[in-house]
Amino acid sequence: MLSIVILISGRGSNMEAILKARLPLDIRAVIANRPDAGGLQTAAAAGCATEVVDHTLFSSRDAFDNALAARIDHHRPDLIVLAGFMRILGRAFIERYPNKILNIHPSLLPAFPGLHTHRQALEAGVRIHGATVHIVTPELDAGPILAQVAVPVAADDDEDSLGARVLRQEHVIYPAVLRRLAENVTSIGETGVVLRGARRVEQLDASGEKLISL
Repeated sequence: MLSIVILISGRGSNMEAILKARLPLDIRAVIANRPDAGGLQTAAAAGCATEVVDHTLFSSRDAFDNALAARIDHHRPDLIVLAGFMRILGRAFIERYPNKILNIHPSLLPAFPGLHTHRQALEAGVRIHGATVHIVTPELDAGPILAQVAVPVAADDDEDSLGARVLRQEHVIYPAVLRRLAENVTSIGETGVVLRGARRVEQLDASGEKLISL
């Protein structure tokens, strides 16, 4: 069974969606970088082991990354799943886990990397926005794309309304990608997962918005 560690910083709504999906995964721990992260209570109530590596207690990013890596290595997961983890991880940390870190980003990458993606989308006047599940690489939001979901941008949208629409679809696509991985991974090597029969799949979710996954 594919094993994962989930990293969160706040309420962890994507983590909660993953837990509610009851996927065939071994969730070894949920780790937060903030002791007041609301998602810790949600994870504990679901029976998950929880830990805190408080970034404010470290003098540098490298020191925090090393402490976080030590806790992750203790659990020996196949994959690290970022679910609202609001810390930029350093190159050395990412290269320690090549092709084994997943993230969900609230835009249709490569459009609108970084922060304030909904504001960027509205300022650009796009009619379609969305979210992307990708493998994390040292280059910010530039790793290989595993799946994307598109949502329409309404004429009267603001950042909050557009963000809420995207988030609802994040809660669909992230568990879908993890299910696909859990059911199709044949091996875990130094360069990451090896999939069985990977192909492009298209389906519609309950709202009728298109979900495109690999």
